Amino acid sequence: MTAVGNGAQTAGRPTRLPRSARRKQLLAAAQEVFVAQGYHAAAMDDIAERAGVSKPVLYQHFPGKMELYLALLDTHCDAMVAKVHDAMASTTDNKERVSASVRAYFDFVDHESEAFRLVFESDLRNEPAVRQRVERVEQGCIAAITDTIISDTGVSRAHAELLASGLVGAAETAAQFWLAGGRQVPKAEAEALVAALSWRGIASFPLQGESA
Repeated sequence: MTAVGNGAQTAGRPTRLPRSARRKQLLAAAQEVFVAQGYHAAAMDDIAERAGVSKPVLYQHFPGKMELYLALLDTHCDAMVAKVHDAMASTTDNKERVSASVRAYFDFVDHESEAFRLVFESDLRNEPAVRQRVERVEQGCIAAITDTIISDTGVSRAHAELLASGLVGAAETAAQFWLAGGRQVPKAEAEALVAALSWRGIASFPLQGESA
């Protein structure tokens, strides 16, 4: 197999990379292996080979396969939450906010890296450390939308959280269904359909200062 990243090998010998660059290279290799094989079937030997390094080099950065997997999960969970935060902050138009949050989920599942499988389709969902991270990304996305709903409508936090969880659940489920079904609906149209469905419900709640 070929090595991942620039300068992984030179004349058959590993190139010395800065620690941060090496870590990034190892994570990229691990992601490809985990996505292709799943956690249980993946081996540290496979990841080291994919990265073009020796196994001792891999263990210098990650003491075990679980630590490597969790590092990847942290990266992608944080990125997903950031996408939803950015969607909320990208405009003051609430209809556009709904569209942007739906788009964030479709972009995530449609990315060529298939990193979404590590978050939403992990074969380790019953592992406490993995479940904690998956729940964290869901709660982080819900929290970002909850705060916006509260500031704009003045409904209680409990009501806003329930509305936000509905939007997150619809976007996540629809995006995965769209991908699993072979993208039969063009992506832009699929996003617009889910956003329209969500917006028609959320728009029924008046803004602060408006009567119901």
